[in-house]
Amino acid sequence: MRHNNKINHLGRSQSHRASMLSNMAVSLIKHKRIFTTLAKAKELRKYVEPIITKCKYDTTPFRRIVFKKLRDKYAVTELFNDIAQKIGDRPGGYTRIIKTDNRLGDNAEMCFIELVDYNELMQKGNITKVKTRRSRRSSVRSVGNNPNTQQGAYINAEMVQLVGFRSIYPEQNPPTITSLLSTVPREKIITASQVLINLYKNSVTTQVEK
Repeated sequence: MRHNNKINHLGRSQSHRASMLSNMAVSLIKHKRIFTTLAKAKELRKYVEPIITKCKYDTTPFRRIVFKKLRDKYAVTELFNDIAQKIGDRPGGYTRIIKTDNRLGDNAEMCFIELVDYNELMQKGNITKVKTRRSRRSSVRSVGNNPNTQQGAYINAEMVQLVGFRSIYPEQNPPTITSLLSTVPREKIITASQVLINLYKNSVTTQVEK
């Protein structure tokens, strides 16, 4: 059993595992992003981030330590010259794992692993958060009580046709949500569809009385 053993051997011997992680680290340093399985990416992150930390101090002993891990002089040169300038102010967390769809065949979990500072699309100032509403009930009440949402808040003509409002309201000029909610008691407002159904029932009863 693997109790209290945090090392994932990845189904390989110790020498094979070390060679594979070294080659993956060189590929990540050269290409800034690689596509692999999720298990390998998690092990690669633990392997490559201490190496990237050492490139902040451009000395001969640190270059020798990094070369002992990577065994690629071009990757060592790029690490100490280019990447060190990018990640100089970052106190760790140099890589990012982005999960993708599972692999066809064995259904293995796949992902991208990339250097954080080389992805311009996900920089701090370029991300725009999308506001999402919590529930339909709260959104209906907020529209009915907020006077700033009276303009532009129209019920779809297909919804009007669904509950039989076509004969009451023309398709070209559907009523606003605020005007419809004003005719229904507040305690009866549950969902938008029930509001339309209640209004339709009330309109039918008034037509029958006339």
